[in-house]
Amino acid sequence: MAETQSSEKPKIAVFSGPTATIQNTEPLVTSNKAREKYDLPRRKNSDGGPTRFDALRPQRLAAPVTVYVEQFSAHPLEGDAAELYAPPDGYIDSSGQFHKQRQGANDIPVYEVTLRPEDGLYPLPYMARQASGQAWEGDGADSNAPAEKCRQPFFPDGSRLFEEIDRLGVGDEGVCSQLSSKAEFEFYRAAPSGGYTKGLPQGLRSDAGQGDIPLEILGKDFFPYRPGYLRREPPMAILARLTNVVQQALKRGLYSGAIWLEGSPFVEETSYWLNLLIDTTIPIVGNASQRAHGAVSNDGDRNIIDSVDYIVSRIWADEGGRDSIGGVVIQDEQIFTARDVQKGDARPGGYVATGGHGGIVGTMGQPGPPALTFKTVKRHTYTSEVNLTRLPESVEGARLDGGRIIRIPIKIKDAQGNLLPTAIPKVTIAKHARYLQEDESGSAASEVDILARIEKNLRETPLAGFVAEGAAPFGTMSNSADAALRRAVFSGMPVVRVGRGNAEGPVDSKRNPLSIGGSNLTATKARLLLMACLMKFGSLPSAAAPDNPTKAEREAVDAKLAQYQAVFDTH
Repeated sequence: MAETQSSEKPKIAVFSGPTATIQNTEPLVTSNKAREKYDLPRRKNSDGGPTRFDALRPQRLAAPVTVYVEQFSAHPLEGDAAELYAPPDGYIDSSGQFHKQRQGANDIPVYEVTLRPEDGLYPLPYMARQASGQAWEGDGADSNAPAEKCRQPFFPDGSRLFEEIDRLGVGDEGVCSQLSSKAEFEFYRAAPSGGYTKGLPQGLRSDAGQGDIPLEILGKDFFPYRPGYLRREPPMAILARLTNVVQQALKRGLYSGAIWLEGSPFVEETSYWLNLLIDTTIPIVGNASQRAHGAVSNDGDRNIIDSVDYIVSRIWADEGGRDSIGGVVIQDEQIFTARDVQKGDARPGGYVATGGHGGIVGTMGQPGPPALTFKTVKRHTYTSEVNLTRLPESVEGARLDGGRIIRIPIKIKDAQGNLLPTAIPKVTIAKHARYLQEDESGSAASEVDILARIEKNLRETPLAGFVAEGAAPFGTMSNSADAALRRAVFSGMPVVRVGRGNAEGPVDSKRNPLSIGGSNLTATKARLLLMACLMKFGSLPSAAAPDNPTKAEREAVDAKLAQYQAVFDTH
């Protein structure tokens, strides 16, 4: 975490999440200027000809330098209005010398400017080469280089990203500082995409320089996706870590809002999880990018600026100053509720609202200030029944002991109120399609994947459940899948039913007994809510014979499912 100096500006917490294109840069390719200097083969176009320009990458000057900028070179029509301009600082003669006064008719009028290190980043040719002396052509020393011979394209936190946006991003009024002019920022590495494999910098070390320098491990401490063969997905336990990082940061009471940065396919999931779990009265905004930072038509930079505008606008605040909207995802100038947003395509504008009953609650203007069009009635953050504060310290889970299912205590939080990594439940999505049933018997025996998961859950994950993604809109499954899921229910595992895909019809529990109606949630969102509910209520009461429950056992299951259903109806 990096802290800024205090001021009257609002302060925003920025959290870095996994596989985040929004914090990713295109490969740092050695420039032709460097290749010329070191006598290396020049970079060429696909047609074999030399590239016209070098890519300019933001870098820092080591010492002041005076440069001469040709007058009227910022726009083709500047010279057309020459009479509106003050005279230049001087002239460059044919030998390249600067003079205050014109020496000849062919002298070039220029502005004289001194660039200093303290100015910040400047776009410059990339001069670095490999240790072997060869040019960099991509992220690695070659196309299949192992991890130890690859550079990381992801930023380790949001600080460099925000600096580049602030320095190089030009706003509607023709000036930069689009972020620092509005707010201050503190940066947290909740589950970052880039890591310090040689040790954390001094400012990030929790031991303040004592003992060994912490080394970060790919796939354990940070989660990139480039190069593609080094992609690492965060495991279940990372949900607990990022939840604790966000909750502990926001409970400090220092911030006007929070921004969560993650990969574009998954920002919808984590944003909804934070909307359910984080007990806070300030807004949490999810951001992603369909294209890497610095690329042509990159959308992520604008999404971040829009999120800052949304937070500082306070259009989300109720009469008491608390967030009345809950977690949102802001993409392409639209404000989506975290519950209802989904990535539909890998392009700017590729996000859609799910469920058919809203989802887009506002616009970022353009032109005009941020504006809300309606407010959600669903519970969120500080009103959520499953937020971290309201979760119990422990619940009961189901485990196989010999030939019977027993109840065992499962700790959810530690003494400090942090979510335990071992508490994260296992929820599996079972998907239905026509002609999947193997025969006409409707027997559970053919559902080998569901049955195997039930057995594995009973052995290893006492808090577990299923999401049945069935036919739209009622969530109906095949006879055999229903039979297998019924066994799961009486083995202690709740089942939520939703319609497949982006279904618009709400699924209720009356049409599907012994299950939870998932309303208009997608399967991925229903999975997250069920995980939260399992940590709130624990597993269902199991039957002595899951394939043949008694009336009393069924009534006990129905009573427990009613608790789950109440949350699904309101979240």
